[in-house]
Amino acid sequence: MMMLVFFVVFFLLIDYYFFQGVLTATRSWSSPWKGIVRIGFWFPTGMAVVVLIWWAVGNPYLLSSSARNFVITGIVATYLSKVLGVLVLFGGDVYRGIRWVAGYFGKGEGLPGKSIARSEFLSTIALATAAVPVAAFAYGIISGAHDYRVRRVTVRLKNLPKSFDGMRIGQISDIHSGSFWNKTAVKGGVEMFMREKPDMIFFTGDLVNNQANEVKEYVPIFEKLRAPLGVFSVTGNHDYGDYHRWESKEAKSRNFEDLIKAHQTLGYDLLMNEHRIIALGDDKLAILGNENWGVRFSRYGNLQQAHAGTEDAAVKLLLSHDPTHWDAEVRPNFSDIDMTFAGHTHGFQFGVEVGDFKWSPVQYVYKQWADLHREGEQYLYVNRGFGYIGYPGRVGIVPELTIVELKRA
Repeated sequence: MMMLVFFVVFFLLIDYYFFQGVLTATRSWSSPWKGIVRIGFWFPTGMAVVVLIWWAVGNPYLLSSSARNFVITGIVATYLSKVLGVLVLFGGDVYRGIRWVAGYFGKGEGLPGKSIARSEFLSTIALATAAVPVAAFAYGIISGAHDYRVRRVTVRLKNLPKSFDGMRIGQISDIHSGSFWNKTAVKGGVEMFMREKPDMIFFTGDLVNNQANEVKEYVPIFEKLRAPLGVFSVTGNHDYGDYHRWESKEAKSRNFEDLIKAHQTLGYDLLMNEHRIIALGDDKLAILGNENWGVRFSRYGNLQQAHAGTEDAAVKLLLSHDPTHWDAEVRPNFSDIDMTFAGHTHGFQFGVEVGDFKWSPVQYVYKQWADLHREGEQYLYVNRGFGYIGYPGRVGIVPELTIVELKRA
């Protein structure tokens, strides 16, 4: 309850300060626009307060995961915009204060009792600044959320058997089916992926946000993922329902069982700390699947268990959702795992990618957050994700469909 009070008071303070700029920017406007803008300013505030109270004392899970994402995004976008506007206004107020103090000591414009009016121009700049994040959020939802791109990578492995030379692996990750709001676009993304005709498909976790039933209406779309050598999958941190308010431990356990059944319904071979041997003639390749294991998130994985029995395979490929697993356990303890496929980071769904240059806030948290990485003879590929969570869009970091071609070194 104290947290609720804090946020309500915090929001009201931001709104009050920013509203002073609205008053200044609109003082020369004619009616009725002046009144409409000034009164309308408080409607988002009222809605945000109501949502916060309901979220704290009610049951937000009555809404779908997608609806919750839009509610959260609306509040975040609104107040991020206002905070930026407040910073502009605050800078102007600091300048006014300096002038006032200078006037007091220098007997100039800022003599005591003579106020310095807030600039109408500066207040207008503050409003314009506040509009930028809202526009960016809207663009990311409308254009970026389903702007699927195919990324092609060639990896040369020294132990790759001749039978597997040129094998094309399609990787898709972080579907987060509970967040989708445009089924037609999602279907188009899957069709784009299948036009690549991969020999094998890896899905590296986070089929849902929390609840297994989120994927139900998307089964007809994602069951279209098919490949001659199979579709293999693992679980991600969101698949366990750890971030949901469950009625009981039994309900959470049933949900995870339903999640496993969903993989089966989709036709995916879910690897729960286990492996599969793919044989072409006398050549063998091992596919290992690790349950979620991360430095910062849940550790359900048991790579030792998945690895046991793969000794005779010339090449070992690992599916592990969280890329921190690679440096923390894979490389130090399993030097014979040639390549790891991960996802999880989403590239923060925000960043800049121009040519070979890429930047995202997520890079300050994850050493490997996108693309191909190599240490010695071991490789890691981090997929930027197919879906989205929290913010129902992407800005700069678009959803990814990966094709990795394996070649003999």
